Amino acid sequence: MAPDITTAAVNATTEQPKAGGGSGRAFVTFLAGNGDYIKGVVGLAKGLRKVKSIYPLVVAVLPDVPEEHRKILNSQGCIVREIEPVYPPENQTQFAMAYYVINYSKLRIWEFVEYSKMIYLDGDIQVFGNIDHLFDLPDKYFYAVMDCFCEKTWSHTPQYQIGYCQQCPDKVQWPSDFGPKPPLYFNAGMFVYEPNLTTYHDLLQTVQVTKPTSFAEQDFLNMYFKDKYKPIPNVYNLVLAMLWRHPENVELEKVKVVHYCAAGSKPWRFTGKEQNMDREDIKILVKKWWDIYEDETLDYNNNPVNVERFTKALLEAGGVKFVPAPSAA
Repeated sequence: MAPDITTAAVNATTEQPKAGGGSGRAFVTFLAGNGDYIKGVVGLAKGLRKVKSIYPLVVAVLPDVPEEHRKILNSQGCIVREIEPVYPPENQTQFAMAYYVINYSKLRIWEFVEYSKMIYLDGDIQVFGNIDHLFDLPDKYFYAVMDCFCEKTWSHTPQYQIGYCQQCPDKVQWPSDFGPKPPLYFNAGMFVYEPNLTTYHDLLQTVQVTKPTSFAEQDFLNMYFKDKYKPIPNVYNLVLAMLWRHPENVELEKVKVVHYCAAGSKPWRFTGKEQNMDREDIKILVKKWWDIYEDETLDYNNNPVNVERFTKALLEAGGVKFVPAPSAA
């Protein structure tokens, strides 16, 4: 059962000091290389401003992110933190996407213990509604949205092969001769978690003795947090394939977070030529992303109130390893 998001703030437990003693809150995303994902992160920063989030966006960057891109992030009020790559053990695993291997580096965000709670968002996500209330979910759990097994990228799994999907578990029953039903499986493009040094070190140790699988760090996090995972409604991470695979489960007008992870759906690369990309709902969502990205009134330097918020975020975080944003003057 998904927790009651609307009453979570009332029922939230009192925050306890973690292994690091942080008390702040922040969104966090991840960026690697010198490619065009910088546009996604800039769009995300502007989207959070548009919905009037009171929390900063931390960007965990690998050393190969060029200085030019870091300056762009600074100019958008992001808190830039460099992290070192994390690699899985050498193996012959065929990842669903070749670049997934670098995503293990996301494990470094558990080291950000100057924050008591963080919400991770992939760079190809946009926020269309305020989700600050998710920070008030009870502690000690890992919150995320259940994934869908119906796309071809899942063809290596028994779920796909028999047509079973956790989004519609009554449509195709899990065969008894297949053993126990698989545990709930989340999409790791968005999750609510608590940084913790003990967890951080255990994650890094565990990943080195765990054979990599097709969905890389997403599979790993599902394995690691299976006993602490709590599903939340798909309005907090709408995977676009849900629009054509499980439309009965989608209320588009209520969606707060859209994940442009389907092939051809990245707004900054969008051509509309790939499969399903000619749908009107997809075109509308891509336009909504561009409307935010191109809105100069949402730029950090055009929002004087952001200086105070940024300074407050730095002070709460203890001022460690950050590249401060320039003055808004």
